[in-house]
Amino acid sequence: MKIYTKQGDGGMTSLIGGERVFKTDLRVEAYGTVDELSAFTAMLADLLRKDTQAQVWVNELNRILSQMMTIEALLAVGEGAAEKVQPLAPEAIAWLEERIDTMQAAVKPLTKFTIPGGHPAVSACHICRTVCRRAERAALRADHEYGIDPSVKAWLNRLSDYFYLLGRVLTEHYQIEEVLWIP
Repeated sequence: MKIYTKQGDGGMTSLIGGERVFKTDLRVEAYGTVDELSAFTAMLADLLRKDTQAQVWVNELNRILSQMMTIEALLAVGEGAAEKVQPLAPEAIAWLEERIDTMQAAVKPLTKFTIPGGHPAVSACHICRTVCRRAERAALRADHEYGIDPSVKAWLNRLSDYFYLLGRVLTEHYQIEEVLWIP
């Protein structure tokens, strides 16, 4: 089977369930942005994989990558096909909240914004965070127009916080000075 079908040459694609939409459809934009986030998350995991002490975070990111596929599928549901995709389990959001709480307890409290950088993995966390926020905005636009599973919005919202705190934890792990924004 060839990878190209030529069916998208006219700017159309199919959603789950067979509905044909333009590639500029808000749902396509939303799941495409999550797909981009998935690629950046995989890159972050690859950066951490070289560090034997970072395996716990690699495992977490692998779990997140699997959940991202569910999020993409939920965003790609077309007309009358909602039952074809299982919703994200509530435990997925609870797990992110638990990880966020644990990481937040492990770093000193801040009263100022942090400036990204200092280590490639920390910078990658901030790339993931900002792409995640863009994916969340795209999902909100799709929700406004078509309606999406509420777990998608909650999960993306928590995930951006996860990436922010992972960046802070990795700053400490790699003994990088955290740079604060002082206007």
